Amino acid sequence: MASESKAHTGFARELSLADGIAVVVGTVIGSGVFLVPGSIAKHLTSLGPVLLIWLVGAVLSLCGGLALGELGAMLPEAGGLYVYLRRAYGRPLAFLYGWGLLTMIHTGSIATLAAAFRLYLAQMIPLSAVEQKAAGIACVILLTFFNCRGLRMGKFVQNLSTLSKVGGLGLMIALLFWSSRGHFPTSTAQTAAAASFPDEGWVKWGVALVAVLWAFEGWHVASFIAAEFKNTQRDLPRALLYGTLIIAAIYILANVSYYMVLTPAQVASSDAVAAYAVQHSYGVFGRNCISLLIMISIFGAMNGMILTGPRVYYAMAKDGIFLESFGSLNPRVHAPIFGLVVQGIWASLLTVLGTFTQLFTYVIFTAWIFYALAVAGVAVLRVREPNLKRDFRAPALPLLVGGFVLAALGMSVSTIVNDPKHAMIGLGLILSGLPVYAIARWSKGRTPSGIPGAEG
Repeated sequence: MASESKAHTGFARELSLADGIAVVVGTVIGSGVFLVPGSIAKHLTSLGPVLLIWLVGAVLSLCGGLALGELGAMLPEAGGLYVYLRRAYGRPLAFLYGWGLLTMIHTGSIATLAAAFRLYLAQMIPLSAVEQKAAGIACVILLTFFNCRGLRMGKFVQNLSTLSKVGGLGLMIALLFWSSRGHFPTSTAQTAAAASFPDEGWVKWGVALVAVLWAFEGWHVASFIAAEFKNTQRDLPRALLYGTLIIAAIYILANVSYYMVLTPAQVASSDAVAAYAVQHSYGVFGRNCISLLIMISIFGAMNGMILTGPRVYYAMAKDGIFLESFGSLNPRVHAPIFGLVVQGIWASLLTVLGTFTQLFTYVIFTAWIFYALAVAGVAVLRVREPNLKRDFRAPALPLLVGGFVLAALGMSVSTIVNDPKHAMIGLGLILSGLPVYAIARWSKGRTPSGIPGAEG
């Protein structure tokens, strides 16, 4: 049976719509909703602007998901965004994305999740700084091992962790609402009534949006495993749409629940808002339960990132512009084991080198440049290849593309203004791929053919 279900690439087509939703929801909901509300509250000082910025992040992610739904149904190949960028803009730009993915965007996300995992573990078990970093690395290694066992093991971990985290988050939100008896703290209500949205300042909105987009990071990764869906044209767009809507609902309800029991000042003072809110209402035992829930959530998000990333490196290798070893699959489990191992080693090193704030600044700034290009690629391909079969078409295309690209540009400018050093480091890592690409092309001595729009 396994051989009959394999895609022409050698990947096994074993993913259902439910599996796809679990990848989207389970990968996106990691540590962000538990950690970044405090950072946002430092810049947006009342509940109204806070909910608005979360809604903006949800809309942007939904726009991106709809765009990738059209691209994924049109190009149902392993590699996701890399494949779409290659088709729309050519190999050099697509290579820079894949290179950035391995050097920082994807591995940086894994490392950031590992940093958050060890932060919450240290709240439950006394650990030294060295022991905390060792715990983060151990988590990366364990999940890499699971995914080297094949897609079935990877999706089992993903589905189980996603069900656990969604159920746990639902229980946390319900308990916080119950504790508040449906009433906001007095200072929260007063601040909300007096809030003046323009007074927050555009730089503060931009910084807050960076934090929100980190919490939504990962909505695109289901596209990486497009070749492993049983019915890619039908299920990939639905997984992106339904998954993003579920995440948005959970994030908004979670933020409301925090402000039901904490004042804006209390939210802003905490780097672990969820644990603080539950401890405020239910004591130390409740805080420990939330810390355990967050660790499960982070574990599942890391698994989704580890599972999906090597599919991009596989596609690059198959194009002849990356090391051939990345393009090999284990014949028994149909997994890109070399890519998984290299990704795990580099993510572990990043876990040691970076702090939580530094890592997510690098990741968001560099990633959203490519997300904007991919979304714009929907319009590019509609003009250039209007007859290409599209089983799903993104609605309101001019508004969707224009709004997404402008927001991504604004977010990038805000990051440069607020943290130019880290932004330039991230950009430098991406551009370092240019000489690597030139060497790869020179070593091959030819231009791979057969892929429209891939010249150069």
